[in-house]
Amino acid sequence: MRTPAPLRFPPNFVWGTATAAAQIEGAARTDGKSESVWDRFARRPGAVFNGDTLDIACDHYHRFDQDFALMARLGIKHYRLSLAWPRLIPCGDATINQRGIDFYHRLFDSLEKHGITPWVTLFHWDLPQALEAQGGWRSRVVPEAFARYADVAVKAFGSRVKNWITLNEIRCFTVHGYAGLGKAPGAAEAPGVVNQTIHHALVCHGHAVRAVREHGGRGARVGLTDNCETVIPFTETAPDIAAARAHFVETNQSILGAIYGGGYAPAYLRRCGADRPRVTRGDFALISLPTDFLGLNIYTGLTVRRGKNGKPERVLASPSYPKTDSPWLELAPRALYWGPRLAAEVYGVKNIYITENGCGYNDDQVVKGECQDLHRVEYLRSYLKELHRAMQDRTPVRGYFLWSFLDNFEWADGYTRRFGIVHNDFKTQQRTPKMSAHWYARVVADNALL
Repeated sequence: MRTPAPLRFPPNFVWGTATAAAQIEGAARTDGKSESVWDRFARRPGAVFNGDTLDIACDHYHRFDQDFALMARLGIKHYRLSLAWPRLIPCGDATINQRGIDFYHRLFDSLEKHGITPWVTLFHWDLPQALEAQGGWRSRVVPEAFARYADVAVKAFGSRVKNWITLNEIRCFTVHGYAGLGKAPGAAEAPGVVNQTIHHALVCHGHAVRAVREHGGRGARVGLTDNCETVIPFTETAPDIAAARAHFVETNQSILGAIYGGGYAPAYLRRCGADRPRVTRGDFALISLPTDFLGLNIYTGLTVRRGKNGKPERVLASPSYPKTDSPWLELAPRALYWGPRLAAEVYGVKNIYITENGCGYNDDQVVKGECQDLHRVEYLRSYLKELHRAMQDRTPVRGYFLWSFLDNFEWADGYTRRFGIVHNDFKTQQRTPKMSAHWYARVVADNALL
């Protein structure tokens, strides 16, 4: 029997892991950090499973050097992290907290010591609660405050960071946060208000791009990370592919369509009707500033075919279709083929990074020093095969960041849902690399899928 040939990736392909400040740092009231919307939301009865809070999380604030040493032992040389806005400017748009600046300098010192390149997200959902009290994403107060925050962060760290991500998953902290869908701040607003929160987030994206261009220094690169609606054709035939493409265009008009189109598409504005967002003069000059790459967070996808009426029609999975323990995460490996391919074809993007991909389970346990998460290994293998296929078909994917390095605070699911390739015992903060960590380390070392 012949051994299958390995699926090799390009020599300069970026392999990494990812986390977010709010989910791992802890130290929620340490060294001048203020309350974020997630700190407040987690204390609302019933908002987060088991009443879990972000107070300690993975205690990464005090253990980052150990974590980076482990990352280096696994051979991981690229790391996507986020900065905590409430740690750097606690009130959102007032006094800079020098202790917060100093913390991230220590963190970047450690990354440099361990030979790990940072990829820094400016905003990953942890809005200062002080800004939410002034209207939050509903109001222009946030874009105005974010413009200063972005300037402060890029000026402070621009000599150390060359890969910048503006915002993480706009629709999650706007639609899911303000339309009653279970994320902080837990508001339930009318559609017009929700659409306005998206627009304000797009303006913040523009300010982040501007800040990197003005203060990032030589070699600085910047892009958005988006969890676009990933659409998979039911069959890879021309009619179903056309249907998938049409549905992809329609469902992503409010964010990616606006950024790459230089304005809102007429079809989107017609659907909004009286709920269309208010646009201030100069907004789209910022929003449509050119970027260097697009980050895509892809976990699952929806399947579409050409219906009998010629229009896209969703194909629904049966209740027995395999899922992870996250009910929203149906197994859909082809999402990692079609997501980047459609983004490249529709928007003309030349550089795409998969900035998150992974799976969450509740039953990862350490037994006799091992966590045999075979389900995660098989998930990752099947998805990476499809990513390799996309690249073989000339989709311009330049890198992949596995979510997540550590089990962490999984938002409304608290500490029960584990996405990490490193197991964390939240009582003792003991880190144990899972089977998936050793498997991924081999992929990174070989630059190939065996």
